[in-house]
Amino acid sequence: MELLLAVVAGVLYATGLYLMMRRRLAQLIIGLGLLSNGSNILILSAAGVTRARPPIINAPNMTADQFADPVPQSLILTAIVIGFGVLAFALVLAHRVHQSGGSDDIDTIGTAPATAGAETRERA
Repeated sequence: MELLLAVVAGVLYATGLYLMMRRRLAQLIIGLGLLSNGSNILILSAAGVTRARPPIINAPNMTADQFADPVPQSLILTAIVIGFGVLAFALVLAHRVHQSGGSDDIDTIGTAPATAGAETRERA
């Protein structure tokens, strides 16, 4: 199972990096999301997949290796929340860039005439 998760994490990393090297902002944001999901799966596979009981000790003679480790799960939950915030910020930033630049092509953003931004500055 860990091997399958490692392969899935590698595929998500490779696809995410490939999309982040593309010229369009939408593909860059999708690549960022895939990279984030690949990191979460990598943390899960590095911790080891256990189908053990929850970490509630009922008897004093139970050892710690009989329980699932809650630390990787909490790290993944935190990474999901942070990844969602970064993805939402990137979407809003890309929307603003598309409004002001008129294109989502990364090479033409700096050279495109900024008509919407210039009209707003002239009114102020």
